[in-house]
Amino acid sequence: MFQLGKTIVSEDILEKEFVCNLSACKGACCVGGDAGAPLNEAETKILEEIYPKIKPFLRKEGIAAIEAQGTWTKGTDGDLETPLIDNKDCAYVIYDGKTALCGIEQAYNQGEVLFKKPVSCHLYPIRVKDFTEFFAVNYDKWEICDDACSLGAALEVPIYKFVKEALIRRFGEGWYLELEKVASELKK
Repeated sequence: MFQLGKTIVSEDILEKEFVCNLSACKGACCVGGDAGAPLNEAETKILEEIYPKIKPFLRKEGIAAIEAQGTWTKGTDGDLETPLIDNKDCAYVIYDGKTALCGIEQAYNQGEVLFKKPVSCHLYPIRVKDFTEFFAVNYDKWEICDDACSLGAALEVPIYKFVKEALIRRFGEGWYLELEKVASELKK
C-alpha cells in the first residue's frame, strides 16, 4: 500500500494485469453478485435526470424494476446502488446476444446522454471505499474475471493502465500522473 494525496492505494493495481474479455465472460459482472453497482450521491441525481433519455435503450424488465424501485436504491448496508431485476441483473443491463452490456453506456455511445456509466462500473476491477479521512483504492479480485486477468497478462496491461480513463475521471489527471510515477519507481 502507498499514499497518494488523500488515497491509500493497493500495489495490486500496479502489479496485477487485467483487460476485460467480454467474449469470454459475457458481462458477468453486470448480472452477478448480490447488490447493484455502487453509486455516489451525485450519480443518483444524474440517473434521475437522464432516465427518460436512457429508458428507450433498456429492456422491459429493467424498466419495470426501475419504475418499481426507483432509478437508484439503498442496499441492505445503506449504500447507494443501482436497482436489480429479481435480485440478479442490474436494471440497466441490456443484451447483445448473450453478452450483458450497459444500457446507460449505450445511450452515451449514441450521443443521447453525457454520462457514460457509474464510475464504479467504469473503474472495475478497482473498488474505491470512502473513509472519512481518505479513500482506499483496491483491486477487487473476482473469479468471473479470470479470463480478463489472463488476457491482461498476455497483453501485459496492468490494471491501472486498463482503467486509466476511469481513474482520471474519479481522481483527476494530476493524481494519475503521480500514480504513473509510483508505478515507474516500483519497476526499478
